Amino acid sequence: MSGSNDLRIAVLGVGMMGADHVARITERIKGATVAVVNDYFTEKAEQISAGIPGCRVIGDPLDAIADPDVDAVVLATPGPTHEKQLLACLEHGKPVMCEKPLTTDVATSLEIVKREAELGKKLIQVGFMRRFDHEYEQLKSLIDDGTFGQVLLAHCVHRNPAVPPSFDSSMIVKDSLVHEVDVTRFLFDEEITSVQILRPAANPGAPEGLQDPQIAFFTTESGRHVDVEVFVTTGVAYEVRTEIVAEKGSAFIGLDVGLVRKFGTGAGNGRSGAGMSGGEITPSFKERFGQAYDVEIQRWVNAARTGAETGTYIDGPGAWDGYAAAAVCAAGVQSLETGERVAVDMVDRSSIPGA
Repeated sequence: MSGSNDLRIAVLGVGMMGADHVARITERIKGATVAVVNDYFTEKAEQISAGIPGCRVIGDPLDAIADPDVDAVVLATPGPTHEKQLLACLEHGKPVMCEKPLTTDVATSLEIVKREAELGKKLIQVGFMRRFDHEYEQLKSLIDDGTFGQVLLAHCVHRNPAVPPSFDSSMIVKDSLVHEVDVTRFLFDEEITSVQILRPAANPGAPEGLQDPQIAFFTTESGRHVDVEVFVTTGVAYEVRTEIVAEKGSAFIGLDVGLVRKFGTGAGNGRSGAGMSGGEITPSFKERFGQAYDVEIQRWVNAARTGAETGTYIDGPGAWDGYAAAAVCAAGVQSLETGERVAVDMVDRSSIPGA
């Protein structure tokens, strides 16, 4: 730590997401400073660092992690680089906020889980930002406090106006559907046991060969069902919605009007329904989840600063959550290819002490 007690952070990867985190830490987050930036494109790193007093550019990401003036790391680098960089963070005992994915395959994600568990302290937080969104937090509270009784199923929608030309059909599962995977695990506190991906008629406006939209079906350990529409070339805007349906009512988020609840007469509150009104759709994920990103990074900074006293350097989804998401998405890609329901192949968490 520096003398001011600020967490000195190295941000690796300053493309759209990394640059956004640099601005967030510099302008809105308390108790932290950006001390080092790194990017494959050195000119981009130099441009970002020039606006931050005392910030340095380090050309090698592993050198940036090892630097003695770096207390913690934000990983916003491409997924294929994560394994080596995460292992370096663990080797040097430095807390790390890793944007999804944890790694690009199930086996290496599991290895990261095991390596962290061997250290006996939680150093890796994974950037599933929806857990910090106020609407998702409300929805989670309603489930946990029993307001609606037993939750039976959920409906989700994930729509993007467009994706980069390099996006392929499997990336719809690994880069987009993965958020609904984590939302399901977060809301229900249980693992997903099977996945099936259906292939509706493809959008004529989608790039040739891209299977878009896709419909996913999850089954959880207790038998709950979740269906997800993923449509990433709508040409409209960024739309993310989630509805839970339970024995005593339902709740809906993502309409840009806050949480909408509908109660049956058996809910014991005297209300039979709630109106809803329209609103403008947010243009991108940065606007829709800007508040969530701020909360996520602030809570991570707070946890990383006090980790030596508390024994955990994270406050949110960890390495296991990244591994679980990878396992579900691997099953999803297999189902996309076959059309069949595919069981999720995961180790038992209890088999890894400390995971």
